[in-house]
Amino acid sequence: MNQTFLEHIEKIVMADQRYAADAYAFVMEALAYTQKRFGSERHVTGEELLEGIRELVVKEYGFLAVEVLHNWGVRTTEDLGHIVFNLVDHGILGKQEDDSFDSFRNGFDFTSTLGKDYRRQLTAVARRMR
Repeated sequence: MNQTFLEHIEKIVMADQRYAADAYAFVMEALAYTQKRFGSERHVTGEELLEGIRELVVKEYGFLAVEVLHNWGVRTTEDLGHIVFNLVDHGILGKQEDDSFDSFRNGFDFTSTLGKDYRRQLTAVARRMR
């Protein structure tokens, strides 16, 4: 991460202390991950970004995914929306006219969804090992 990005994140965290700097860095990483899934650096919707976040957090943190998110102050998909729109408000991310915070409302329940995703991931690994 470059110094300018880190400086922007410091300003955002000072203005909105609900979320850790790592949460912002992770959302940016998840954005790149999501764009890579589509094969281009195109604009992604809130729903698409939530899907990318869901996949990446399980891939990177496994059964600790929920705990890591909670440690960053992120407890719901709405929190992820606040992070995204903080990044938009500070000029780090762009926004299209049809982008809305509502895309992040009731996206998925962390505990049940991420737990199922992790168990699915473990099952796939176990099958490959046989």
